[in-house]
Amino acid sequence: MTRTTITDHLLTSVQMARFVSHGSLRLDAVVPAELNAEALDVLPAGIPPVPYGTPVDQAYPEGSFVRRLIELPWVAGALHSLVGPVPNIDHHAVHVREPHEGQAQPLHADAIIDVRPDAFDVQLMYYPAEVTLEMGGTLSVPGSHLRRTNESDTGRYQNLRGQSRLVCPGGTVVFLHHGLWHGGRRNDSDTPRYMFKIRFNPTVRQRLLWDTSDLTDPQVTRELDTHFPWYEQATGRLERYNRVLMWRALTGDADFDLEHWVTRVSNRPQEAAR
Repeated sequence: MTRTTITDHLLTSVQMARFVSHGSLRLDAVVPAELNAEALDVLPAGIPPVPYGTPVDQAYPEGSFVRRLIELPWVAGALHSLVGPVPNIDHHAVHVREPHEGQAQPLHADAIIDVRPDAFDVQLMYYPAEVTLEMGGTLSVPGSHLRRTNESDTGRYQNLRGQSRLVCPGGTVVFLHHGLWHGGRRNDSDTPRYMFKIRFNPTVRQRLLWDTSDLTDPQVTRELDTHFPWYEQATGRLERYNRVLMWRALTGDADFDLEHWVTRVSNRPQEAAR
Protein backbone atom coordinates (compact mmCIF):
# COMPACT_ATOMS: atom_id res chain seq x y z
CA MET A 1 0.00 0.00 0.00
CA THR A 2 1.57 3.26 -1.13
CA ARG A 3 1.46 6.44 0.92
CA THR A 4 -0.50 8.14 -1.90
CA THR A 5 -3.22 5.49 -1.80
CA ILE A 6 -3.50 5.72 1.99
CA THR A 7 -3.69 9.51 1.83
CA ASP A 8 -6.59 9.25 -0.58
CA HIS A 9 -8.55 7.17 1.94
CA LEU A 10 -7.76 8.78 5.29
CA LEU A 11 -10.60 9.51 7.67
CA THR A 12 -11.91 13.06 7.93
CA SER A 13 -11.90 15.10 11.13
CA VAL A 14 -15.68 14.62 11.38
CA GLN A 15 -15.21 10.85 11.19
CA MET A 16 -12.47 10.98 13.82
CA ALA A 17 -14.68 13.06 16.11
CA ARG A 18 -17.47 10.52 15.65
CA PHE A 19 -15.05 7.74 16.59
CA VAL A 20 -14.06 9.66 19.74
CA SER A 21 -17.72 10.06 20.76
CA HIS A 22 -19.11 6.70 19.63
CA GLY A 23 -16.04 4.48 20.11
CA SER A 24 -16.43 2.79 16.75
CA LEU A 25 -16.29 3.30 13.00
CA ARG A 26 -18.18 1.12 10.51
CA LEU A 27 -17.20 0.59 6.87
CA ASP A 28 -19.90 -1.33 5.04
CA ALA A 29 -19.01 -3.79 2.25
CA VAL A 30 -15.50 -2.42 1.68
CA VAL A 31 -14.00 -5.89 1.18
CA PRO A 32 -14.49 -7.26 -2.37
CA ALA A 33 -16.53 -10.41 -2.97
CA GLU A 34 -13.56 -12.53 -4.03
CA LEU A 35 -11.68 -11.82 -0.79
CA ASN A 36 -14.82 -12.55 1.22
CA ALA A 37 -15.14 -15.91 -0.52
CA GLU A 38 -11.50 -16.66 0.25
CA ALA A 39 -12.09 -15.71 3.90
CA LEU A 40 -14.84 -18.30 4.23
CA ASP A 41 -12.31 -20.93 3.16
CA VAL A 42 -9.43 -19.59 5.29
CA LEU A 43 -11.10 -18.61 8.58
CA PRO A 44 -12.57 -22.01 9.56
CA ALA A 45 -9.00 -23.35 9.80
CA GLY A 46 -7.94 -20.40 11.96
CA ILE A 47 -5.14 -17.85 11.57
CA PRO A 48 -1.86 -18.88 13.28
CA PRO A 49 -1.12 -16.67 16.32
CA VAL A 50 1.78 -14.23 16.45
CA PRO A 51 3.67 -13.03 19.54
CA TYR A 52 2.38 -9.92 21.27
CA GLY A 53 4.04 -6.78 19.90
CA THR A 54 4.92 -8.16 16.46
CA PRO A 55 5.03 -5.36 13.83
CA VAL A 56 2.15 -5.72 11.42
CA ASP A 57 4.38 -6.17 8.37
CA GLN A 58 6.14 -9.07 10.12
CA ALA A 59 2.99 -10.64 11.52
CA TYR A 60 1.35 -11.01 8.12
CA PRO A 61 3.67 -11.77 5.15
CA GLU A 62 3.17 -9.88 1.92
CA GLY A 63 0.52 -11.59 -0.19
CA SER A 64 -1.09 -13.41 2.74
CA PHE A 65 -4.85 -13.23 3.22
CA VAL A 66 -4.67 -10.96 6.28
CA ARG A 67 -2.10 -8.65 4.69
CA ARG A 68 -4.31 -8.20 1.63
CA LEU A 69 -7.29 -7.53 3.88
CA ILE A 70 -5.65 -4.76 5.90
CA GLU A 71 -4.07 -3.22 2.78
CA LEU A 72 -7.42 -2.60 1.12
CA PRO A 73 -7.57 1.19 0.54
CA TRP A 74 -10.42 2.08 2.91
CA VAL A 75 -9.20 -0.32 5.60
CA ALA A 76 -5.59 0.90 5.38
CA GLY A 77 -6.68 4.55 5.37
CA ALA A 78 -8.83 4.13 8.48
CA LEU A 79 -6.14 2.12 10.26
CA HIS A 80 -3.50 4.77 9.54
CA SER A 81 -5.85 7.52 10.72
CA LEU A 82 -6.51 5.75 14.02
CA VAL A 83 -3.17 4.19 15.00
CA GLY A 84 -0.64 5.40 12.42
CA PRO A 85 1.82 3.51 10.22
CA VAL A 86 3.16 0.04 11.04
CA PRO A 87 1.29 -0.66 14.29
CA ASN A 88 2.09 -3.70 16.38
CA ILE A 89 -0.21 -6.69 16.68
CA ASP A 90 -1.61 -7.24 20.14
CA HIS A 91 -3.45 -10.43 19.16
CA HIS A 92 -5.91 -11.74 16.62
CA ALA A 93 -8.64 -14.38 16.68
CA VAL A 94 -11.32 -16.01 14.58
CA HIS A 95 -14.68 -16.00 16.39
CA VAL A 96 -17.43 -18.36 15.27
CA ARG A 97 -21.05 -18.27 16.37
CA GLU A 98 -22.44 -21.71 15.61
CA PRO A 99 -26.04 -22.21 14.42
CA HIS A 100 -28.58 -22.44 17.25
CA GLU A 101 -25.76 -22.16 19.76
CA GLY A 102 -28.18 -21.26 22.51
CA GLN A 103 -26.09 -18.65 24.32
CA ALA A 104 -24.69 -15.16 23.94
CA GLN A 105 -21.42 -13.60 25.01
CA PRO A 106 -21.70 -11.30 28.06
CA LEU A 107 -21.22 -7.60 27.54
CA HIS A 108 -17.54 -6.80 28.04
CA ALA A 109 -14.58 -4.62 27.08
CA ASP A 110 -11.41 -6.21 25.69
CA ALA A 111 -8.97 -4.81 28.25
CA ILE A 112 -8.21 -4.53 31.91
CA ILE A 113 -8.84 -1.04 33.24
CA ASP A 114 -7.01 1.30 30.85
CA VAL A 115 -6.70 4.89 32.04
CA ARG A 116 -4.75 6.31 29.09
CA PRO A 117 -6.41 9.62 28.09
CA ASP A 118 -3.91 10.23 25.29
CA ALA A 119 -3.64 6.87 23.49
CA PHE A 120 -5.78 3.87 22.62
CA ASP A 121 -5.64 0.52 20.87
CA VAL A 122 -7.97 -0.25 17.98
CA GLN A 123 -9.70 -3.51 17.26
CA LEU A 124 -10.65 -4.44 13.69
CA MET A 125 -13.67 -6.70 13.27
CA TYR A 126 -14.22 -8.20 9.82
CA TYR A 127 -17.44 -9.94 8.74
CA PRO A 128 -16.92 -11.86 5.47
CA ALA A 129 -20.59 -12.78 4.98
CA GLU A 130 -23.88 -10.97 5.49
CA VAL A 131 -24.96 -10.78 9.12
CA THR A 132 -28.71 -10.83 9.67
CA LEU A 133 -30.51 -10.06 12.92
CA GLU A 134 -31.27 -13.77 13.32
CA MET A 135 -27.54 -14.57 13.10
CA GLY A 136 -26.80 -12.65 16.28
CA GLY A 137 -24.59 -9.80 15.16
CA THR A 138 -22.15 -8.19 17.58
CA LEU A 139 -23.87 -6.01 20.17
CA SER A 140 -22.15 -2.77 21.20
CA VAL A 141 -22.99 0.20 23.40
CA PRO A 142 -22.09 3.50 21.67
CA GLY A 143 -20.24 5.95 23.88
CA SER A 144 -19.20 3.37 26.48
CA HIS A 145 -15.49 3.18 25.64
CA LEU A 146 -14.22 5.90 27.99
CA ARG A 147 -16.03 4.64 31.07
CA ARG A 148 -13.52 2.85 33.29
CA THR A 149 -14.58 -0.76 33.69
CA ASN A 150 -12.69 -4.04 33.83
CA GLU A 151 -13.37 -6.63 31.12
CA SER A 152 -16.64 -8.46 31.89
CA ASP A 153 -17.71 -6.31 34.88
CA THR A 154 -20.50 -5.11 32.58
CA GLY A 155 -21.74 -8.65 31.89
CA ARG A 156 -24.73 -8.23 34.21
CA TYR A 157 -26.08 -5.34 32.14
CA GLN A 158 -28.77 -6.20 29.60
CA ASN A 159 -30.54 -4.14 26.94
CA LEU A 160 -29.16 -0.66 27.52
CA ARG A 161 -31.02 2.13 25.76
CA GLY A 162 -29.32 3.06 22.50
CA GLN A 163 -27.34 -0.18 22.16
CA SER A 164 -26.50 -1.28 18.62
CA ARG A 165 -26.82 -4.81 17.28
CA LEU A 166 -24.80 -5.29 14.10
CA VAL A 167 -26.66 -6.19 10.92
CA CYS A 168 -24.45 -5.72 7.88
CA PRO A 169 -23.61 -6.83 4.35
CA GLY A 170 -20.71 -9.18 3.70
CA GLY A 171 -17.30 -7.52 3.56
CA THR A 172 -18.02 -5.08 6.38
CA VAL A 173 -15.20 -3.91 8.65
CA VAL A 174 -15.77 -2.24 12.02
CA PHE A 175 -13.06 -0.49 14.03
CA LEU A 176 -13.55 -0.36 17.82
CA HIS A 177 -11.83 1.60 20.55
CA HIS A 178 -10.39 -1.07 22.85
CA GLY A 179 -12.68 -0.04 25.70
CA LEU A 180 -16.03 -0.24 23.90
CA TRP A 181 -18.58 -2.50 25.60
CA HIS A 182 -19.63 -5.27 23.23
CA GLY A 183 -20.55 -8.94 23.00
CA GLY A 184 -21.43 -11.57 20.40
CA ARG A 185 -25.14 -12.34 20.31
CA ARG A 186 -26.74 -15.77 20.07
CA ASN A 187 -26.93 -17.21 16.55
CA ASP A 188 -30.49 -18.43 15.94
CA SER A 189 -29.96 -19.08 12.23
CA ASP A 190 -28.92 -22.25 10.39
CA THR A 191 -25.63 -20.68 9.25
CA PRO A 192 -22.34 -20.24 11.14
CA ARG A 193 -21.33 -16.62 11.63
CA TYR A 194 -17.64 -15.79 11.24
CA MET A 195 -15.85 -12.73 12.54
CA PHE A 196 -12.10 -12.14 12.36
CA LYS A 197 -10.60 -9.61 14.74
CA ILE A 198 -7.20 -7.99 15.12
CA ARG A 199 -6.16 -5.69 17.95
CA PHE A 200 -3.58 -3.08 16.95
CA ASN A 201 -1.19 -1.22 19.26
CA PRO A 202 0.05 2.17 17.97
CA THR A 203 3.80 2.72 17.65
CA VAL A 204 3.61 6.48 17.03
CA ARG A 205 1.86 9.30 18.83
CA GLN A 206 -1.77 9.36 17.66
CA ARG A 207 -1.84 13.01 16.67
CA LEU A 208 -3.27 14.48 13.43
CA LEU A 209 -2.86 11.22 11.52
CA TRP A 210 -6.02 11.74 9.47
CA ASP A 211 -7.16 14.23 6.79
CA THR A 212 -7.33 17.44 8.82
CA SER A 213 -8.65 19.69 6.06
CA ASP A 214 -12.04 19.86 7.85
CA LEU A 215 -10.64 20.28 11.37
CA THR A 216 -12.57 23.52 11.93
CA ASP A 217 -15.85 22.16 10.57
CA PRO A 218 -18.59 22.89 13.19
CA GLN A 219 -19.78 19.29 12.76
CA VAL A 220 -16.63 18.19 14.58
CA THR A 221 -17.82 19.82 17.79
CA ARG A 222 -21.35 18.53 17.29
CA GLU A 223 -20.04 14.97 16.96
CA LEU A 224 -17.92 15.31 20.09
CA ASP A 225 -20.94 16.60 22.02
CA THR A 226 -23.14 13.60 21.15
CA HIS A 227 -25.44 12.38 23.93
CA PHE A 228 -26.46 8.72 24.21
CA PRO A 229 -29.77 7.68 25.80
CA TRP A 230 -28.20 5.31 28.35
CA TYR A 231 -26.13 8.11 29.92
CA GLU A 232 -27.02 9.32 33.38
CA GLN A 233 -27.78 13.05 33.60
CA ALA A 234 -24.74 13.83 35.76
CA THR A 235 -22.25 11.05 35.06
CA GLY A 236 -22.85 11.42 31.33
CA ARG A 237 -21.03 14.72 31.53
CA LEU A 238 -17.85 12.84 32.44
CA GLU A 239 -18.05 11.10 29.06
CA ARG A 240 -17.86 14.50 27.36
CA TYR A 241 -15.03 15.50 29.71
CA ASN A 242 -13.03 12.42 28.71
CA ARG A 243 -13.74 13.05 25.02
CA VAL A 244 -12.28 16.54 25.36
CA LEU A 245 -9.11 15.07 26.89
CA MET A 246 -8.83 12.62 24.01
CA TRP A 247 -9.49 15.26 21.34
CA ARG A 248 -6.87 17.55 22.87
CA ALA A 249 -4.38 14.68 22.74
CA LEU A 250 -5.30 13.76 19.16
CA THR A 251 -5.07 17.32 17.84
CA GLY A 252 -2.53 19.00 20.13
CA ASP A 253 -5.10 21.75 20.76
CA ALA A 254 -4.79 22.35 24.51
CA ASP A 255 -7.60 24.93 24.47
CA PHE A 256 -10.36 22.82 22.89
CA ASP A 257 -13.36 22.32 25.14
CA LEU A 258 -17.10 21.62 25.32
CA GLU A 259 -19.02 23.91 27.68
CA HIS A 260 -15.82 24.59 29.68
CA TRP A 261 -15.86 21.04 31.13
CA VAL A 262 -12.07 20.66 31.14
CA THR A 263 -11.17 24.36 31.31
CA ARG A 264 -12.76 24.87 34.74
CA VAL A 265 -11.11 21.74 36.17
CA SER A 266 -7.66 22.55 34.82
CA ASN A 267 -7.72 26.14 36.06
CA ARG A 268 -4.49 26.65 38.01
CA PRO A 269 -3.77 30.37 38.48
CA GLN A 270 -0.03 30.92 38.88
CA GLU A 271 0.04 34.50 40.10
CA ALA A 272 -0.05 34.93 43.87
CA ALA A 273 -2.72 37.09 45.43
CA ARG A 274 -1.65 40.64 46.22
